[in-house]
Amino acid sequence: MASAQKIMVIRHGEKPQGAIPPYGVTIDGEQDVNSLLVAGWNRAGALAVLFAPSRGELQSAELAKPQKVFAASDDAGKSSKRPEETVSVVGQKLKLQVDTSYSVGQEQQLATAAMACNGVVLVGWEHKHIPLIANAILGNTSAPQTWPGERFDVVWVFDLDSTGSAYQFSQVCQLLLPGDSPEPIL
Repeated sequence: MASAQKIMVIRHGEKPQGAIPPYGVTIDGEQDVNSLLVAGWNRAGALAVLFAPSRGELQSAELAKPQKVFAASDDAGKSSKRPEETVSVVGQKLKLQVDTSYSVGQEQQLATAAMACNGVVLVGWEHKHIPLIANAILGNTSAPQTWPGERFDVVWVFDLDSTGSAYQFSQVCQLLLPGDSPEPIL
């Protein structure tokens, strides 16, 4: 039986388009193709306020303050650091350690671990594999099966129903940065 009352899944922030400008940068400002663009770091900061506002209520009643944060592992430096970079600011603000025990390809294991958590869970992941997480949480393919490459601005929300036996799927458009769409992913 699932324990997590709510699981929120986001794609990492904006990324470089290969080895051409603009470049990704580490938290220390070093050029790195596996890190976020400055716009991605801006999104990471805005997400911290979205999920843990310093004053007042959350921007959307469908969101909640996470008690556990997961991010895709960077496989010992061999792949993207972007999922962890994106949720690290939320983790810092809430004084939560980001769990990077799972890597891309382990979506079923991640979903099982997230569902077993108490309270509210936030997951930062690579967009092509987020539908696999959704399928594992829902137990079906009712969520969109493709996350568009140009979309960095949506939260997929999974709420545990009143029976505690199934999750309901919804989407929240972040509307944090210029160009963010008010439309969900279809």
